[in-house]
Amino acid sequence: MAGPGAASAAFWEHLRRLCLDQFPCGIGSWARASPRDGFLPPEEESVESLTDYLRSLGSPWALPADCSPEDQQLRELAVQAPRDIQDSLIFSYFKSLRIVNKNVIEIDADLLKFPNLEELILSANHISKINSSNLPPTLKVLELCGNEVDGLKDLCAHPPPELQHLGLGHNCQLGSSEEQYLTDTYWPKLVSLDLSYNNFTNLLSLLLKLLTMKKLRVLVLQGNPLALLPGYRGFVIDSLPKLCTLDDVIITPDERHDFLELSSNPGELLKCYTKMVVVIGKVRGVPNPIGSEEPETGPEAPIITYNYYVTYEFAKDEKIEEEETDKVDILEMEECDLTFEVSCSEDVLSSKALRFSPLGNVYSTPRKPWAEVIDCDHTKEHVTRDMVALKAYLLAGTTVTVVEEKVVSWPVVLTPNESPTKKGKDKGKAEKGKGKGKGKEKEKEKEKEKKGGKKKKSPSPELRSDPPIVKVLGSGHVNLESLLAGEPLVETVCDFGILITESTSKKVAFLRKPPVGRIGPWCSYLFHQHCLK
Repeated sequence: MAGPGAASAAFWEHLRRLCLDQFPCGIGSWARASPRDGFLPPEEESVESLTDYLRSLGSPWALPADCSPEDQQLRELAVQAPRDIQDSLIFSYFKSLRIVNKNVIEIDADLLKFPNLEELILSANHISKINSSNLPPTLKVLELCGNEVDGLKDLCAHPPPELQHLGLGHNCQLGSSEEQYLTDTYWPKLVSLDLSYNNFTNLLSLLLKLLTMKKLRVLVLQGNPLALLPGYRGFVIDSLPKLCTLDDVIITPDERHDFLELSSNPGELLKCYTKMVVVIGKVRGVPNPIGSEEPETGPEAPIITYNYYVTYEFAKDEKIEEEETDKVDILEMEECDLTFEVSCSEDVLSSKALRFSPLGNVYSTPRKPWAEVIDCDHTKEHVTRDMVALKAYLLAGTTVTVVEEKVVSWPVVLTPNESPTKKGKDKGKAEKGKGKGKGKEKEKEKEKEKKGGKKKKSPSPELRSDPPIVKVLGSGHVNLESLLAGEPLVETVCDFGILITESTSKKVAFLRKPPVGRIGPWCSYLFHQHCLK
């Protein structure tokens, strides 16, 4: 008996679930004797009755939903001929084994005991090395999707000669270094090959290897960095003229005609960059920052401005020189249209830290003042040729955040020791004539008032602004994996829910007049105090 983690051990565990030696299967008091003269002893039941127990959907002896038709047939055989259920029969009975998500880590030699095995499905396990000498030579289908396979050398040491389908999707460590094992030398009868969601980057080199497989008709490459290249589908279709299906989409005659001779100039493919367009539309539901109670007014009252913007992450763009851009065709591959809507009725006083993924840069829309509907009207093109980084970014998705930026500006308050003086040589004269000048100015103003004249407008006071106070009004994750799967567009509306506010009194207290000489630190201190409460 193989140890834990072996494929055959998982099979025997599955066989125990079938209960082939328990009621209503197997040999027991319920099926011990043969009927005589058409009568059964009271303690025994007919084969038909026992079989009905297995087939009835509401029966407690019915099989779980994840069992195969072969499992059902084997149980009925255990009712009809229980003495025939031996290991030799079981091994020869199974033509297909489905061992999915059973923590299998190795393909052991006990699988060679299945002389008629044609299909072996080992998806969603933890297999890293494949000992091909333990695979039955009768295999026609080998599915290893969702494992940890990091190389194909061991698999190709003794590959099953009759294999028609090989599934290696979602083994992220498989990359272009394994292309040498994807040729007709190892897989002369292969019809279907799944390499999806791996790390293959060199499209031209891979197609040269796949071209040697004369019987290949079905190919899946989506999810690899090379599939993000502009013109990828057309280039593959024209390079493999016998291919019938690419990425689960049937190749039509019109499509093949449209891409005719596209592969004749492979150098152009290498020069192309991938361009993706991000569009951010409107933000709705942001609460009005001006509360019901107005802040104090006066010459020393603060001036408060509010602005709003949206941030998002994108994969690090590759810098393109202007001269090179003129010579290179930049083909648009995807367009990502993101529209955001905030459903809320109250403001948020507390601040949240802005946290962004290390997978890319953070971009923001232009700052806009408050409105019931804030139209960001933001469109940005991102151009890159780093397909590996772009794939990682699409798998991780992006974080979209609506941010409020609050700036408090205070009139500069002069201390009694300070006075407005002129700079330069006239400084002393100004101080001497200070009293006389003030008296003359007052007299002139009085005369103008008597004559009905208007006062001169006083100059705008000098303002001192505190550091901006940034608050996250809402943040959400946008899934972009569908772009990696070939979808041309992702369009989503982010609903960040209802925003919770603190008491209005705290807002009013925050806007009190600061003490002289402590403008910036005082405001900052109050803000941090609110954050800590």
